[in-house]
Amino acid sequence: MDRLTQELFAEIQSDEVPYEDLYETLLQYYQTPINLNSATREELRSLLLLNENQITTLLNHRQANGDLLSVYELQSIEGYDLRTINRILPFVSVQMSGANSSRGTLWQRIAREDNNALYLRYERVLQERQGYTPPTLYQGRPTTRYLGSADKMLIRYRVSHTKDFSVGFSLEKDAGEPIVWNPNKGQFGADYVSAHLLIQERGKLKALALGDYQLQFGQGLLLSSGLGVGKGAETITTLRRSSVGVRAYSSLLENSFFRGGALTYQVAPTVQVTGFVSHKNVDANLQQTQDSLAQYDEFTSGLLYTGFHRTASEIANRHRLAETLGGGNATYTSRDGNLAIGATGLFTHYGTPILKRPEAYNYFEFSGRDNLALSLNYSYVYRNFLLFGETARSTGGGLGTVNGLLASLGSSVDAALLVRHYDSNFHTLYGNAFSENTRNINETGVYIGLKVRPVARWEISAYYDQFRFPWLRYRASAPTDGHDALLRIAYTPTKTSLLYVQLRQRLKPRDLASTDLSNIYPTRALPLPGEQLRQSILVYYNTAPTPQLELRTRMQASRLRDDDGLAWRSGYVLAQDVGYQFNRTLKLTARYAIFDADDYDSRQYVFEQDVLLAVSVPALYGQGTRVYGLAEVRINRSLTLWLRYAETRYRHQDVVGTGLESIQGSLRGEVKAQLRVKF
Repeated sequence: MDRLTQELFAEIQSDEVPYEDLYETLLQYYQTPINLNSATREELRSLLLLNENQITTLLNHRQANGDLLSVYELQSIEGYDLRTINRILPFVSVQMSGANSSRGTLWQRIAREDNNALYLRYERVLQERQGYTPPTLYQGRPTTRYLGSADKMLIRYRVSHTKDFSVGFSLEKDAGEPIVWNPNKGQFGADYVSAHLLIQERGKLKALALGDYQLQFGQGLLLSSGLGVGKGAETITTLRRSSVGVRAYSSLLENSFFRGGALTYQVAPTVQVTGFVSHKNVDANLQQTQDSLAQYDEFTSGLLYTGFHRTASEIANRHRLAETLGGGNATYTSRDGNLAIGATGLFTHYGTPILKRPEAYNYFEFSGRDNLALSLNYSYVYRNFLLFGETARSTGGGLGTVNGLLASLGSSVDAALLVRHYDSNFHTLYGNAFSENTRNINETGVYIGLKVRPVARWEISAYYDQFRFPWLRYRASAPTDGHDALLRIAYTPTKTSLLYVQLRQRLKPRDLASTDLSNIYPTRALPLPGEQLRQSILVYYNTAPTPQLELRTRMQASRLRDDDGLAWRSGYVLAQDVGYQFNRTLKLTARYAIFDADDYDSRQYVFEQDVLLAVSVPALYGQGTRVYGLAEVRINRSLTLWLRYAETRYRHQDVVGTGLESIQGSLRGEVKAQLRVKF
């Protein structure tokens, strides 16, 4: 899993990507692999690793020859080379169809399941941060400090089996959060508590979820559960979303799930219906209306998504806003699986109305307590072509639509076209369809993708995305447009090595601070609409000279310039990774990296190996070095221990970080330990 995760995350150089959500999606497939003998077309699509032609040839092979006897039988199917098979190996399995019924009752299957483990994790920053120092007085008042210890702790348990069941819970305390036992306020020691039960494939009952769960229908315009990677080095298969329906939720993200119940039922051989309800309290800063003639006495300017409850103000905002949701989906799938049509409805109610700040860019934003959104989605396979899309309407009349075409133009050429349009008053609170924005609102765009394998061992991937924002945005005080383009050339010299070079250019609008009008407005400079051009290069080499030794070399650099005439700002990272499997009980991984970035805007993101269930993608800026070491120790069949140390050492800095996270000195080091107990 580590190598594939490295590849998928390698090109990401942004803080707008939900790393944890993507990693959790991969982790769920890693822990409960897809059964190739019973997986539907939608489930195979959700892997994000197979093109439509590969999926079709697998389904045809299964229909003609029956169940696969081994994963390596894929080598006999058209379109499956060793690299493709090795990429999907961690996330698929081969089991006989209907095997669950022969394994006993549900409770017997849970008790006998091998995929049954408890995780205990501890981590801490070694240096003292400002938020943990004794409070001082400022203007007669104590300064803000964290109310809990600097320790971060996690307990997570899960037992699951593919297309059968999943049971689990998670308890997490972030650094700085106090441990509080107050059941009346929903506090049970750890700040974050989550639990789920999912039962699948019980005759016509296809899924029953209780507790915390996620939903994925259509192209994610209304309901998306972390299965969207979006733009990246994989220019074809990650464009479309998959309607996988109800999924168990075991992540640590505190704002991307539903809490209640969901049920999927097979009402006819080709029709499934899903209904769901959810109620939970979310973080928000509630405010009292000062105007006696205002429509509402109390309101909030928006939801808070950090999940941190460390200071008095963060704790005061904890779970202040009641959120209730309900809805359903009905999906028709033809008997051959080539055509799917679905309809989705989602109603959201907040106990306190949302009123955005009176800024021009918020003019079309959602306001009030209630939002109703309805959508239609489709997917159609014709030979080597896949047509897909979803169109939705929300309260207030806003429309959103995304439509795409994936085509296998031969055994060595894949192409993609995707068009999307989201009105400025289109409101989807749990949607995550393809977009340049972090949300599906105020955007129009066209994406063209291409992947070519001209000769054996070579692959060329490219995309061009042109987008426009019809209304104002945060830090963009006028309608604007931009583009994003990528070219990647990959070479696989051997079965155990990979070399690629990636170029990317991104032109995105943003306000530029200008002082040209200071004679008219002497107190402040007005922002002027402008553009920021960012160009980047990434060179990556991964090789395994021996079965025990793996080497990864990475060089990435970027430069950016605003169109206000200022000079280029740049940053780079050089990193060398070494992994060695000493024996069956010990594996060591280490990295040494140097970085130099002129400012925060030119920061560099680099994916790092971490303990299982955790993801690390630090932002590096300034000048310095980044090193880490990770040890995985298999104590016995039941116990596995991970130990990790990482540090960032800066040059020419006396303070690391800002605000309550600031550290006096030039070093930030952190330790992490995790124990897995398999039952």
